[in-house]
Amino acid sequence: MGSISDVAPATGASARRRTLRVRVTRDGLATLAFLLPFLLVFGLFAWFPIVRAFVMSVQDTNLVSEPVFVGLENFQRVLADPLFGIAIRNTAWFAFLALIFGYPVPIILAVAMSEVRRHRGLLSALAYLPVVVPPVVAVLLWRFFYEASPNGVFNSILGWFGLGPVPWLQSAATAMPSIVIEATWAAAGGTVIIYLAALVGVRPELYDAAEVDGASIWQKIRYITLPQIRNVLFVTLILQLIATAQLFTEPFLFTSGGPANSTMTVLLLIYKYACQNSLGGDYGMAAALSLMLAAFLAVFTAGYYWLTRRWSVDS
Repeated sequence: MGSISDVAPATGASARRRTLRVRVTRDGLATLAFLLPFLLVFGLFAWFPIVRAFVMSVQDTNLVSEPVFVGLENFQRVLADPLFGIAIRNTAWFAFLALIFGYPVPIILAVAMSEVRRHRGLLSALAYLPVVVPPVVAVLLWRFFYEASPNGVFNSILGWFGLGPVPWLQSAATAMPSIVIEATWAAAGGTVIIYLAALVGVRPELYDAAEVDGASIWQKIRYITLPQIRNVLFVTLILQLIATAQLFTEPFLFTSGGPANSTMTVLLLIYKYACQNSLGGDYGMAAALSLMLAAFLAVFTAGYYWLTRRWSVDS
């Protein structure tokens, strides 16, 4: 038989385990009680619309009449719509122009501003100012600038050099580039601030060593600045690509998808399905196209992060 001294530690250990179990259970319930309102609100406003979109994508519904289950017919109708291919091409064209012209602009501005010793705060505020302007106000302002007559702001400037006038938004050839210019102006400021914050983390001794070796400014940017903020560049690139795939406000307010559907984007086509078709709209087709866009962005983002992770490891 065991002695009393052998039983006492076992009893004490059991008591400690029981106390710990009670404490964990009590803390877990308290944590759950605090999280429950957040989970309910998040589920109501985030997950419920997603589930609702899945349900609507297999229904023929306009939110007025009784919905009818149609299976995958909405997806087939979207794929058969001639505007679907046009919207895909226009969105890809916008993404390409934004990548070529819009993506380098914040990097150039941030690097240039990081070299400025005085008034850097003022320059940062001026760069971020367009982000503060409401999108609708910004578009209305640029519509005034893009006035096609010779008296328009931009055409007047071109007239000083004997050029123009240019039908900025009235021509299928210039409408999308004009939207890219405005979108770059409106969104570049936020990315500039991100790059400036990333540049602060670059060690100054790297630049000092480069100067001792006689490196030029371009060499310091190429071999020090860009590699040091590589991960930030990857993140901003994927965010820009996702944003370009969801372009809506600018083409809707500038051209409503015209001229000749040259600025019809995927999100604008979703809006057309939902709000500009028959009575109440065809929300089934709108939901189907929304899910197709979401699936594409999910796969694209996963592939992008897989590639960039490999590049980061290999580097």
